[in-house]
Amino acid sequence: MNSPLIQLQDLTFDHPGQPVLKGVDFALHPGERVALLGGNGAGKSTLLQLMVGLYRPGRGRISAFGRERQNENDFREVRARAGLLFQDADDQLFCPTVLEDVVFGPLNLGHSEGEARSIALRVLETLGLSRHAGRVTHKLSGGEKRMVALATVLAMEPEVLLMDEPTTGLDEQAEQRLLEHLEALPQAMLFVSHDRRLVERLATRAVLLTDGVLVEGIMHRHPHVHTHSHLHVHAAGLDAGHEHDEQTPRHRHSHEEI
Repeated sequence: MNSPLIQLQDLTFDHPGQPVLKGVDFALHPGERVALLGGNGAGKSTLLQLMVGLYRPGRGRISAFGRERQNENDFREVRARAGLLFQDADDQLFCPTVLEDVVFGPLNLGHSEGEARSIALRVLETLGLSRHAGRVTHKLSGGEKRMVALATVLAMEPEVLLMDEPTTGLDEQAEQRLLEHLEALPQAMLFVSHDRRLVERLATRAVLLTDGVLVEGIMHRHPHVHTHSHLHVHAAGLDAGHEHDEQTPRHRHSHEEI
């Protein structure tokens, strides 16, 4: 397998008086789409933010794009190459209008105003958000803000996507559009989600954060007898329940539990 894009070795992190991560090892390789699972408060959001230098570990090594990263200058480059979608869209959106929010990232990366605007409009169109370009951001619905926040990340054309609950607040139509778009992207992804449909459709493997450490799941896809295949996941922190329509042809499979 190719060298990892992001690698964590023996990573620890404490909130005041409370250990959160107790020695995490992880590697994200090109082409992978990894679901990061775990219960509420397990430290999943913290782990994503550690990867881009928003928090600093108590112990351990963070390597990204072939280099160990230690100081703010190191992580400034990481944040330009690894796009982080925050759990709360309001943490990501701060400009008056949608278009200004999406243009901000490309401008910050050195694109001209014309180039940045062209990139932003293309991303908005791809996500079905063109009609919102001139809207005041803080007046959007929660689901609309979620999609615009993702647009701000994609407009930076990152090599890696780190996403914290990307489908939160989306209606069924918007979630379907998002899933189709994410499936078509070539970037490696690490995403936190309690959305079983997202995990089973998008993930190539899953890891479970429990008691401060990551447990690797042995996952596999299995084909239906008709046209498609998908991943079954059974882990703490993921919505329970999985059903197949009675009209769907039956298929044989086994479940791998983490």
